[in-house]
Amino acid sequence: MKALLLAAGLGTRLKPLTKIWPKCLMPICGRPLLEYWLGILKQQGIDDVLVNKHYYADIVSDFLQRPQFKDWVRSVYEPELLGTAGTLRKNADFFRENTMLIAHADNLSCCDFSDFISHHHNRRPPDTAITMMIFECQIPTSCGIVELDEKGVVIDFHEKVSNPPGKLANAAVYIVEPEVLKWIEENPHLTDFSTEVLPHFIGRVATWKNNNIHRDIGTVEMLTKAQTDSCSLPPWDDLDLWQQNFMKHPIHKSLSLQSKKFIP
Repeated sequence: MKALLLAAGLGTRLKPLTKIWPKCLMPICGRPLLEYWLGILKQQGIDDVLVNKHYYADIVSDFLQRPQFKDWVRSVYEPELLGTAGTLRKNADFFRENTMLIAHADNLSCCDFSDFISHHHNRRPPDTAITMMIFECQIPTSCGIVELDEKGVVIDFHEKVSNPPGKLANAAVYIVEPEVLKWIEENPHLTDFSTEVLPHFIGRVATWKNNNIHRDIGTVEMLTKAQTDSCSLPPWDDLDLWQQNFMKHPIHKSLSLQSKKFIP
């Protein structure tokens, strides 16, 4: 299995924080968000990973050149954002004939990823080509809500509608079979995965529910809440130069100041 971590976003809703630091590397309990994702993938034995970059690409590149990542994580720069489908198509040779895990690296997901992967390989309904992680959204009007059949297969999508039919939402974490990439290549006009690719596969998208933590850290309020989430990484060993510079970076003070608006 290979993986794509989408880390190129502008983080518009996180301003002013993203004026000085990329969204994908925002501190979560003192550690950069992208480090959580790479730790998850490494733990699951996924050691062939592609990260796309655009905004503050130089900072993301420096992060990925650290010794613990540089031998198994590749990165690609997008001068113009391609959308998830566009990124997959552009890098089709990297993924071809492989099952892929795709995740938006500006979300925080803490759950049993081994069970998520096992569900895709061993328990998803026959003839499904995608397994989508879902979660219970507390504000359904702000999420992409899914409707499921009795087998947990997606039968309809409702993207940020005023009267959603439930609370189960797309977490934007997927495991995808090679035929999906093949279809994307056959349709070169496609750019967006959730609104253009997924609808084509309605009836063939299995689901797995994350009952632990899934959080979009796209606003200062949500990023503040993430600081209390019970996700863990092993403690840092000897600090490398990147870690030392990160710990001194003004982003920590800026986040602390911005967070005060949301702390009772």
